[in-house]
Amino acid sequence: MTSALLACILVTLAVLFYVFYLPGELHMGPEKTRLLYLRERKEAIYENLRDLNFEYKAGKFPDSDFETLKNSLEEEAAAVLSEMACLEEVAGTAAARPGSRKGARV
Repeated sequence: MTSALLACILVTLAVLFYVFYLPGELHMGPEKTRLLYLRERKEAIYENLRDLNFEYKAGKFPDSDFETLKNSLEEEAAAVLSEMACLEEVAGTAAARPGSRKGARV
């Protein structure tokens, strides 16, 4: 009886250790900037537009649904492109500032 209890306690401790143990070094991956996120979102929207167009030509959507979905995706794409342009403009002016090392000629 005591050996079974001891085995259960050891297994429980091993499971708890396995579940809650954090290694000393965690690899978080590359940092994702807002501009990188927007570029990925733009590609996803364009892919959705291509798929929507293909499915419409295949007869899966009526005209009214197609136009509604197409307009909403185009509006989202315009918003993403506008924000990307603003971020790229800010990044461009920051690089052109005197004293800025990024983009400076050496």
